[in-house]
Amino acid sequence: MSFVTNDSLSEEVACHSSRCDSGNAGTPIEAETNVGSPAYDDDLSQSVTDSVYEFPKENGRSYHGYRAGTYYFPNDPTERDRYDFQYEILKYTFQDRNYFAPLENPKTILDIGTGTGQWAIEIADEFPEAEVQATDLSPIQPDSVPENVHFFIDDASEPDWVLPPQYFDYIHTRMLLGAFEDFKDIISKSFHYLKPGGWMESQELMSTPYCDDGTMPPNWPFMEWIKYGDKAAMDANRPLRIANKLKRWYEEVGFVDVQEKVFKLPMNPWPKDKHLKALGRMSEDNWLAGLSAFSMAPFSRELEWSKNEIEVCSNQKHVEETNNVGLSYQCT
Repeated sequence: MSFVTNDSLSEEVACHSSRCDSGNAGTPIEAETNVGSPAYDDDLSQSVTDSVYEFPKENGRSYHGYRAGTYYFPNDPTERDRYDFQYEILKYTFQDRNYFAPLENPKTILDIGTGTGQWAIEIADEFPEAEVQATDLSPIQPDSVPENVHFFIDDASEPDWVLPPQYFDYIHTRMLLGAFEDFKDIISKSFHYLKPGGWMESQELMSTPYCDDGTMPPNWPFMEWIKYGDKAAMDANRPLRIANKLKRWYEEVGFVDVQEKVFKLPMNPWPKDKHLKALGRMSEDNWLAGLSAFSMAPFSRELEWSKNEIEVCSNQKHVEETNNVGLSYQCT
């Protein structure tokens, strides 16, 4: 996680305009011994409105209609539920915090890739005087929200955000691995649209599992799935492994005071520590719920696999077997 400030944020990065934290990533976990609204032309607005609600279906899953095919993960009710659960996992990981940047009465806030909008809604409640804008390719946010939060169907990779420069006090992103061809470019655009002294924060998951004691075998089927997933993402030019690059990218585009916090996220309930054990149980449930969603479009479109081949490779047993293959975790 990172955050930074713009007089510059990564894993979690926040900066003035980047940062990240948890336990020290080098400390092994002890295992359990018993196991602002832009104006649009009316005709254009109508055509966009029509298309964004048309969710194309593919291999039994539905996907965004606006700029169809550019985001490889589904937006159907099953995945929306997982988005909300993932949000709770991150809150639990961060000890109930939604951000790490030292915010003081921000007036303008942007959430890029808001998903179901839970983060934007909570931040709007916390800062009722702030204007909160939240963007996504899918209109899957609730209708009943605080009056100061506004959802827009938009693509942050567009060169022009239809806003004046130096507009936002705080820009937030999370879990956008695999979403963009060039996430560094998103950071650069954010720098342009941040006020001097503003903050940006990114919270990302490192897709590769880690193990401190060498008990994770190289032939673990889940690692095979990770390998194929990474290849599909690279073939699509939408890399998954961005968390470990965030701090450098923030600094390269001009952010200062870049800070990074790394949190260990167990993949199942093997830790002895009660908080980490509960987190591991949540993480395992999230993987079980999301494995098909993470696989279907990337493997089908890029690796040209059949639905049956994908289902075999993304078998839930690959995740369930984590209880028997070693003390694995991921970093966020």
